Amino acid sequence: MVKTVEQSVNAIALSEAFFDEIVHPAFEAKSPEILEQGAFGRFGYGSECLGLDDDISRDHHWGPQVDLLLPEAMLEKFEPKTFQNIVLDFPQEFRGYPVKAGQGGAVGLAPESIESFLIRTIGCTTPPATSYDWLNIAEEDIIHIINGKVFSDSRGEFSNIRAIFSNYYPDDVWKRRIAHWCRYASGMGLYAMGRAFKRGNLPYAFTTFARTIKFTLELVHLLNRRYFTYDKWVYPLFCKLPKIAPEMRPLIEEAVEPATTWPQRIALFEKAHDLIDQNLVEQGIIKPHPDFSRSETSGYRLLEYAYGELCRELPADLLAQVPLCDQKYFESFHVGFVAKLSADDWNDCLNLSRSDAS
Repeated sequence: MVKTVEQSVNAIALSEAFFDEIVHPAFEAKSPEILEQGAFGRFGYGSECLGLDDDISRDHHWGPQVDLLLPEAMLEKFEPKTFQNIVLDFPQEFRGYPVKAGQGGAVGLAPESIESFLIRTIGCTTPPATSYDWLNIAEEDIIHIINGKVFSDSRGEFSNIRAIFSNYYPDDVWKRRIAHWCRYASGMGLYAMGRAFKRGNLPYAFTTFARTIKFTLELVHLLNRRYFTYDKWVYPLFCKLPKIAPEMRPLIEEAVEPATTWPQRIALFEKAHDLIDQNLVEQGIIKPHPDFSRSETSGYRLLEYAYGELCRELPADLLAQVPLCDQKYFESFHVGFVAKLSADDWNDCLNLSRSDAS
């Protein structure tokens, strides 16, 4: 089992010490204006910003690193050499760990405008003001705004944005997303998995099995009023949720066992969806309803019953918009980041080395 860095060195705590001992004094001496105007911390992309970094995480973009956000108008006043001059005071190692450059940043420091950071994470430069704005943000990207830790933010602008998102969705937006995930977990997941198995289409059965896991776990996050992250970390964070997860976790773990048969997997997810349905009723999201029996050909499309009820009750303008569930804003940033790297630098990020190297 891979040991988590929490058991040894946590990247957020390491970065905060690096800020206190190295970064803060450097800015205080050379550019106190930036210190007064900027938001310093460790947040955004990476397992370390979720507190989920482990020994495997250390092979790229890991170590003492400080993110710096400034208003765009202010950042434009400074030449790149301003930050290069500051990082000259940074050591090559801090507490035994190399000080490296992160995505888009100088060594040990990643300066960026607040506007640019928001564009590449949530696709807009201001917090959402309408239901349309909320639904046009991919949920797995919101976590990049509120994760990690802010070490210093004298102006408070970024901290205020984090607070808005931390207050979670407006109720109508929340229910619209629940409806969407009920439809996907059932219709594109469990229902499709059962029919793929009946037809002997095992490649598609595996595809829909993975979808069923993903959408079901994400739906449990929604019912806990917790933003889910990108799918790599959904399950570890699911295991920490107080509602539904404790009862559902044994079902998920049995479903992914290699020895579990396809009929057993289908039955396990039917039980998992029963747990979700019970919670939907308990929270008053849908009304109490009679029990339903499964169909021999269509299986147990229980969560799509909830989808139908929610669709009939939600405002028409919300129904017309499908919630964004793809990291398109990150990709628009990432493709530009990669394009600027040399082939050797990109291979180094990927830990690809020539097999014929001596």
